[in-house]
Amino acid sequence: MFREMRRNKQLLSHEDTTAVMERCTNGVLACLGDDDYPYAVPLSFVYFDSKIYFHSAKAGHKMDAIIKYPKVSFSLIDEDTIVSHEYTSYFRSVIAFGKARIVEGDERLAAFEALVKKYSGDQPEDAQHKEISGCTQAYIVAIDVEHITGKEAIEYIRVKKQ
Repeated sequence: MFREMRRNKQLLSHEDTTAVMERCTNGVLACLGDDDYPYAVPLSFVYFDSKIYFHSAKAGHKMDAIIKYPKVSFSLIDEDTIVSHEYTSYFRSVIAFGKARIVEGDERLAAFEALVKKYSGDQPEDAQHKEISGCTQAYIVAIDVEHITGKEAIEYIRVKKQ
């Protein structure tokens, strides 16, 4: 169903792909938007329990697109170093495909806690709990990942082999 990566020598291991997902703080969600135009929006996320979670206003282009057609992709760039004398860049990136859905109940709570811990883990615990319990104005959306690949510049692969 999903294509194999064409340059499979540059494929990251599952462990390395997961590490990229865990350390990055933003990515781009791509949906099928109005009049079937692609709609891509940058957002903050957490990779938790092998799913991608983010928060969203309850109304707007993003939620309209997800509700209409839940198949999405999510991409992020971990590194992109320009190497001008080689006419290239050394990069590391991930792309995931899956279906987005609004989460509720215990899953919502756990995902929201993971988001707060990732972005505000340095704040006092009571303040974190207050934020989590007081936020009812946003959805928490999960992407149930069906396929995920990480890729890095061949130059990084060569360094690892040395």
